[in-house]
Amino acid sequence: MAIIQDRKSCERARNARDARFDGLFFIAVKTTKIYCRPICPAGPPLEKNVEYHDTAISAAQAGYRPCMRCRPDSAPQSCAWRGTQTTFQRALELIQQGALQEGTIQDLSDRLGISDRYLRELFETNLGTSPKKYAIYQQCLFAKRLLHESLLPITQIAFASGFKSVRRFNEAMQQQLNLSPSQIRKSDKSVENDLQLKLYYRPPFAWQHSLSFLAKRVIPGIEWIEGESYCRTIRYDETSGYLKLTNNPVDNYLKLSLHLDDYRHLNQITQRAREVFDVDAPIQGIDSHLQALLEPELEYLEGLRIPGIWDTFEAGVRAILGQQVSVKQAMNLVTVFVDELGEDRSWDTVGDKKLFPLPSQVVGHSLDFFKMPQSRKDTIRRLAEHFQSSPTPDDVDQWGDIKGIGPWTVNYVKIRGSKDPNIWLAGDAGINNALKSLSQTPDIEEAKPWLSYLTFHLWNQL
Repeated sequence: MAIIQDRKSCERARNARDARFDGLFFIAVKTTKIYCRPICPAGPPLEKNVEYHDTAISAAQAGYRPCMRCRPDSAPQSCAWRGTQTTFQRALELIQQGALQEGTIQDLSDRLGISDRYLRELFETNLGTSPKKYAIYQQCLFAKRLLHESLLPITQIAFASGFKSVRRFNEAMQQQLNLSPSQIRKSDKSVENDLQLKLYYRPPFAWQHSLSFLAKRVIPGIEWIEGESYCRTIRYDETSGYLKLTNNPVDNYLKLSLHLDDYRHLNQITQRAREVFDVDAPIQGIDSHLQALLEPELEYLEGLRIPGIWDTFEAGVRAILGQQVSVKQAMNLVTVFVDELGEDRSWDTVGDKKLFPLPSQVVGHSLDFFKMPQSRKDTIRRLAEHFQSSPTPDDVDQWGDIKGIGPWTVNYVKIRGSKDPNIWLAGDAGINNALKSLSQTPDIEEAKPWLSYLTFHLWNQL
């Protein structure tokens, strides 16, 4: 039996219902003899009545039974999750990525290594419907959101949602939602090149801080600032384009404007934007805890989020080039990297831009345009080779085996690339300078499980 001793971190995470800790620990309630996930919707029990286990099996062996509301047996990394739920969740992900828009049930079954009959059974057991009906319903829900929030014409929305024809789109919307696309839209809207969506958040959101942080690290060609908006080029699979983010503090959302060369991966790109800009952080719980810990030692900034980096490879390159140099020097190196290897793109609305280089563009290149030690060039090439050869290149914990990548680089990528909320950037020069300015060093253990936010609050003092 493995009971977690760090109760305080677990208590904070469960009270905030922070979904990023789902599967990392389980809550066993002594009074009811039930164990739950951190995201359980039931009312939180008193702290004196709970104990924390690192696995569901540990809680079960201690005599607790699984909650019927949050189903801890299907939490990430649980036995059930690794069993049939792994296949089922993988099927959901592939359908979300368009597997049944481009292929058949048999094609999807072959990719999963199961029979089409077993795939249908999984969906019937878990959702009470077929894979195809689930896929069509998800397409309709996404289309409904675009009809409400975007200015795209209905024809483009039909194809962006994965339908092959407007006729089929209209039929599906009527069958699934009992509404036609024109009824959902309600009124005519002017057509624009850019798709505009609303990324709602729980206030507060210190957007000016995020904008300032990003502005100081803008890489010309792939990033730019327009007034109070942040813009950058993006790539997702074979889709490329650019985004623009503007805060609406009155209605508590970021306006996401997207200009893409196609809309096949629109849903995934939207979700990535939510993650990168930390929209879903349980900020009130984080602020409540860290503010009590850090004030009056420093001026606490409520609503501080962690601005991410669009993909893990880019985060890795930027971290390697930022080793033991100033922010300005790192920016100059990344700018040279993008200028030399980035793919040129041009749009009438924003002019000539670049896409961040792919690993395939780095492998085998001498990188002789860099004026820096050969060892660092070799590290970048080794990272690119890792992305080319590893089946799980985004698993940053594996990067420690790459020569030239140490703990600081791994942790920096975890904070800004993987969006891990609980990383303490030990040894960082900026953190060390910020700590020197305080009369009392904050208790690192007390800041868990939001050490990444503590890191940013200390950076904010510089």
